[in-house]
Amino acid sequence: MAGLLVAGTTSDAGKSVVTTGLCRAFARRGVRVAPYKAQNMSNNSMVVRDARGSTGEIGRAQWIQALAARATPEVAMNPVLLKPGTDRRSHVVLMGQPSGHVDARDFVDGRRRLAAAAHTAFDDLAARYEVVVAEGAGSPAEINLRAGDYVNLGLARHADLPTVVVGDIDRGGVFAAFYGTLHLLDPADQRMIAGWIVNKFRGDVSLLQPGLDELSARTLRPFFGVLPWHPDLWLDSEDALDLEGRREHGGAARARVAVVRLPRISNFTDVDALGLEPDLDVVFASTPRGLADADLIVLPGTRATLADLGWLRARGLDRAILAHAAAGRPVLGICGGCQMLGEEISDPDGVEGPGTDAPVSGLGLLPLRTVFGVEKVLRLHEPAGYEIHHGQVGGERVADAVGGTMVHGSLEDDATRAGFLRDALGVTSRASFPAARERRLDLLGDLVEQHLDVDALLELAHRGPNGPGS
Repeated sequence: MAGLLVAGTTSDAGKSVVTTGLCRAFARRGVRVAPYKAQNMSNNSMVVRDARGSTGEIGRAQWIQALAARATPEVAMNPVLLKPGTDRRSHVVLMGQPSGHVDARDFVDGRRRLAAAAHTAFDDLAARYEVVVAEGAGSPAEINLRAGDYVNLGLARHADLPTVVVGDIDRGGVFAAFYGTLHLLDPADQRMIAGWIVNKFRGDVSLLQPGLDELSARTLRPFFGVLPWHPDLWLDSEDALDLEGRREHGGAARARVAVVRLPRISNFTDVDALGLEPDLDVVFASTPRGLADADLIVLPGTRATLADLGWLRARGLDRAILAHAAAGRPVLGICGGCQMLGEEISDPDGVEGPGTDAPVSGLGLLPLRTVFGVEKVLRLHEPAGYEIHHGQVGGERVADAVGGTMVHGSLEDDATRAGFLRDALGVTSRASFPAARERRLDLLGDLVEQHLDVDALLELAHRGPNGPGS
């Protein structure tokens, strides 16, 4: 069993970036490599199909990592997906299928009951691939969660995985974060820590070298490299931490696209393809003023349709959207956003939360009625797109300038996007999304090859942990 765990000093430290880059770098060497994340907490997900034709749901980041590895995405690569519905309750997707929910009060016990399935999935991947590059979650030094951990050092101990820890130097305090991470662990967990990677460095690495040398001496563990900050480096993200940075270009634009930044926004990668277009300025907005001068308003997906519809109304965004549509300017609703644009929404079984005896009125811009049910729709579309939703929608989906779709990702198809931009905004598409994604993956592979010791990391994956105490 050969593998490597990429952990981080914090959330958003760069674990996904390093994991994706190593998958591409190892694949370039002819290694059969698979990505893996035992538990992902994200409302950004993707539908995959197994060898038998069944569909399942995994985190979007693992889907991208599989593309980087030149492997077929599958549910074993992300066996547990938690989709936050509220601050205290998450819906559980286990091996691609809905599996109840977990609350904050039983979070540790809830994680423990999922560990066996997650470790079985890892063992299955490890038996079929030469190397598995596993991504951790949060920080391995979250000692309050260690008893039920199966994502970070719980996984490393299960599979005897050497662990490299990534720190974001752009945030400051990275040396203290590395040192503190190691020394909060018990000796058995410390043994799994093999070394360090610095992410998002700006400047001359020689100025950083004294700190690297000192930390290596104090921890008896090497640095495997320093990844630079790069303006073109962003990938399909797990969460909404960096929505404002999701731009491909700068400069003048012919049309402004305002995406409503819902509290429980999901699959916001739907608008990434619009962000590639040089004639569009794509921004996220959470106030009526932010929508006022938009040429196109996008109401995206959400994991809590009724709650976010209430939030929309409380902030006056509903009136701004209605005024925009009344002026003949286009509105696009995607999945949950499409449901909000309809006439009414019902949740009699309490799929999203407490059940509603009476339907809740939507914005009334589309002749749609949505009823949430326990059964979940998971469906792939050609040439691009996928459905992930509980709500069953009836009625027409296009009326005048207002449009809605339950299909995520359809704008990633260049021809579909070109037709939509032409009809809605009179804008000519001048970008290719599949080509741009592949360029980003290759750019990341190049950066990893240039700035990390890929050969040493590949050798480490085959050798296993060798930290002090081994």
